[in-house]
Amino acid sequence: MMATFQQRKFLQFLLLLTVFALLCVGVSPSEGNFLWRLPPLIAEFPGWINDSTRFIMFEWWPIEVYDPDIEEFENRPLMKEFARVFSGVILFLIEFIREIFLGGVKTIVTFSGWDWATENQWARWPALPWTVIAGGVALLGYVLSGIRLATFVGFSFVYIAVFGQWEPSMQTLSFVLIAAPVSVLLGLALGIWAFRNKTVESILNPLLNMAQIVPAFSYLIPVTVFFGIGDHAGAIATIIFATPPMVRLTVLGLKKVPPEVTEAGLMNGCTNRQLLFKVQITTARRDILIGVNQVIMQCLAMVVIASLIGARGLGNNLLIALNSLRIGLALELGVCIVLIAIVLDRLSLAWANLQTDYFADLSFVQRRKFSIIFGIIFIVGVILAYIGSFIFREGFNYLYLIPHNKGISTAQFWQAGVDWVWDTFFYSLKGFNEWLIVEVLIPVKRAYLAMPVVATFTLTMGVGFIIGGIRSALIIGGLLLFIAFTEWWDRALITSYIVTISVLISGFIGIVVGTICAQHPTSSRFILAVCDTFQTFPSFIYLIPVIMLFGVTDTSVLIAIVVYASVPATRYTVEGLLSVPESLQDAGSMSGVSRVQRYLSIELPMSFPHIALGINQTVVFALAMVIIGAMIGTDDLGQLILGALSDRKGIGNGLVLGVCVAFIGLAVDQVIRTWANQRKKALGLD
Repeated sequence: MMATFQQRKFLQFLLLLTVFALLCVGVSPSEGNFLWRLPPLIAEFPGWINDSTRFIMFEWWPIEVYDPDIEEFENRPLMKEFARVFSGVILFLIEFIREIFLGGVKTIVTFSGWDWATENQWARWPALPWTVIAGGVALLGYVLSGIRLATFVGFSFVYIAVFGQWEPSMQTLSFVLIAAPVSVLLGLALGIWAFRNKTVESILNPLLNMAQIVPAFSYLIPVTVFFGIGDHAGAIATIIFATPPMVRLTVLGLKKVPPEVTEAGLMNGCTNRQLLFKVQITTARRDILIGVNQVIMQCLAMVVIASLIGARGLGNNLLIALNSLRIGLALELGVCIVLIAIVLDRLSLAWANLQTDYFADLSFVQRRKFSIIFGIIFIVGVILAYIGSFIFREGFNYLYLIPHNKGISTAQFWQAGVDWVWDTFFYSLKGFNEWLIVEVLIPVKRAYLAMPVVATFTLTMGVGFIIGGIRSALIIGGLLLFIAFTEWWDRALITSYIVTISVLISGFIGIVVGTICAQHPTSSRFILAVCDTFQTFPSFIYLIPVIMLFGVTDTSVLIAIVVYASVPATRYTVEGLLSVPESLQDAGSMSGVSRVQRYLSIELPMSFPHIALGINQTVVFALAMVIIGAMIGTDDLGQLILGALSDRKGIGNGLVLGVCVAFIGLAVDQVIRTWANQRKKALGLD
């Protein structure tokens, strides 16, 4: 009897659910009852973080610094001085790139001072004409991947200019062009260090897991404390957010270098440095460049979030449009952000796939022909801009630099469409919205809040024990215990409720759509391309249509999460089914099984590890989106994180809240990853 019980996990789950239900019924909701809620033993922890941060920033390690204004040395804290210098360098680089695109005087002022620049009005950095930038980027697309990419890139930049969004777009691009290279260099250095030192790798792995799951909003609070607000602060927060994928892909690429390649380098007399940079990194080039692609996407995902701490550009304008419910303008801005994201995504992937012919015998002109072509584009663009100064008399030159909101605008058209949809389907949308909130969301939310803490721990640790043994149960219990000892346990339950519903819906949609599309090569390629496109979109873009249809409600947050989080579930389902060996499928067909039987008995079990990891990523995507959804009205942990942004002492609360969100994700990750690994071993795939 006991042996049967131990072998059949569904009986163990049945017993676990029975115990859970009995605890939910038997434990009375009382604040003094520790079985209902644990006391907030670490409620003072955020205050300790605030005090420690203040000490490090304003008191720790005073050093003598010369102040030219008073012409004397004075004592300043080391961290404050470092933060001032580092943020100043980042801001200078952003302004320098921005003034190449848009013109200005700040770069000149850095070296000359405001007095000299004011006296000499000619001392202004001229902007590059938008025609030169659009033509140059189109040429780059042609060099990397041919005429199709060149056409798309050129069209995208012309669209941005013609629709009057050139100035904020270049502000955003200058921001990304500084944050991305810094993230790449930092991630490459850490990745190499982790590859060469196993201890460093073991230390970095949990930190990278945390960094990728902690909400991006949580990065903003300490950044504002140490570096203030502005473009530099947004860039620093973006660097922290975008570096982890570069580290992971660098380590992955270096580990995939075949041993015989390394041995060949050693046999040819390479030093350790030469072996690393001329053999291993060169061989791992494609994985590293895919890491560059991921860094760029992460940077663009932070565009809107970074605007909360002063970063200028499209993100700031989109945030203002969303706050004022100007959906037409928000859609227009969203298109520009998406175009920039797709352009950078396609260019970086083309760069990763570019093959270099090291044996081509080319003349000087052939080697430099694209530089010569760009020189021609530059001269023609400058001439056109000069001619435009005589043609256009409105105070600005359409062939030089189109000011913000002075181009074509379709905002009124989109706003009219929004109004029509709202007027036409008002009662249908309202009915669905009310039904979903009243009949589904509120009852589930109340059910989660009615769970005693002992019942929650029993259920989660029990699942961990059944799937992964005592180690998994203790890890999950430790993660949740931290949350339970804070004062935000109920808020964490609210976050969990909406994530649970979203993941169930997203997982179902992803598995069904992925299964259908995996049946044919054309549909597989199509759905993977759709997933690439949707994953390229900055997450804030998903809020625009749902606000338009359902207003500021939990329904909007839920639908935005489902659309965003369905992408990994769909992608991993397709890739998992495509990875099933054809020999197994043929063997099943020859055995006389039906198409459905083959799917249920062969394809689904074999692809389960892939699908499980897809659900894992779906949870991570849902957690990220639910925090962003707090901007349109929720009462979960995300709302508290947003509130911490405006609190002078919010760094402690923000970090602890972010850790709480991360621990929810890590607890789910522990269960799913353990289960997936077990299935891999059982199927002989490990």
